[in-house]
Amino acid sequence: MKHLIFSTFTACLLVSLFSDSAFAQDRLKPTLKNIAYGGEDSAQVLDVYQPESQQPTPVVVHIHGGGWRGGSKNSVPAYLLRAVQEGWLSVVSVEYRFTDVATHPAQVNDCMRAIQFVRSQASEWNIDPTRLGVTGGSAGGHLTLWIALHDDVADPKSDDPVEKESSRVSCAVGFAGPTDWSLLGEIEHAHPAYRQLVGYEPGTPAEEMASERMTDVSPISFASKDDPPILIVHGDADSTVPVEHAERLQAALDKISADSELLIVEGGKHDVAGAGDKNGAIRATEFFKEHLLGADSGRAE
Repeated sequence: MKHLIFSTFTACLLVSLFSDSAFAQDRLKPTLKNIAYGGEDSAQVLDVYQPESQQPTPVVVHIHGGGWRGGSKNSVPAYLLRAVQEGWLSVVSVEYRFTDVATHPAQVNDCMRAIQFVRSQASEWNIDPTRLGVTGGSAGGHLTLWIALHDDVADPKSDDPVEKESSRVSCAVGFAGPTDWSLLGEIEHAHPAYRQLVGYEPGTPAEEMASERMTDVSPISFASKDDPPILIVHGDADSTVPVEHAERLQAALDKISADSELLIVEGGKHDVAGAGDKNGAIRATEFFKEHLLGADSGRAE
């Protein structure tokens, strides 16, 4: 359990040490593109970025943001693509149904299905299914943390081989993601996406929203001691997703002695969600190396 403060000055200084102009000019393209992982909707597709490796590599599933109503799987953070280029990580970027098509839990169901699908393709894609992380920012941060904290949805009795696979992850990094919908009744949340995700019109008073929906959409509801290691990155000047979301989840995880770390970016606004090098990407890289390359990284069963 750690609570770190990351100043924007320090972050910018680290960027100058961590940047790679050659990489920026030659952004990696996916090895496999628009691979269907579900059959309900055309949005249920993913891209795979494979490194040159003789041995199976760990894999990180990336979930993009966009208010659960926009964004694209094409927006993969540079730090993840750099890890692919360095040869130690595979990356899978997931698309999912938006709220104009279906509301919660469609988004988490899609992302959990994608994780199960990735595991089912482990041999073909040269990845180690026991070393699987997940990350995302903003709406993707919410989905990341929800999946990381939720119980396994594997169904050993299913006729679908994908459904037999585990949805549990080895570790997770959430950037600027909302975690607790009860905060809508305590702090102003002007963005309409919070309510749209659970099927309400923008501006609906929090007290008029069904408590069971608020509970089920909130990652904090599923926090337990056996959760995988989690890194939470959030800016303390974020007006879109107030930093109280990160602080409240960290407090809940601290209370049960879960393995978690909160990195606060001083002065950071919601652009922290983009996982640029200046906003926690260096720590995220270290975190994934620690938990996916380390000796005790195989936590998924």
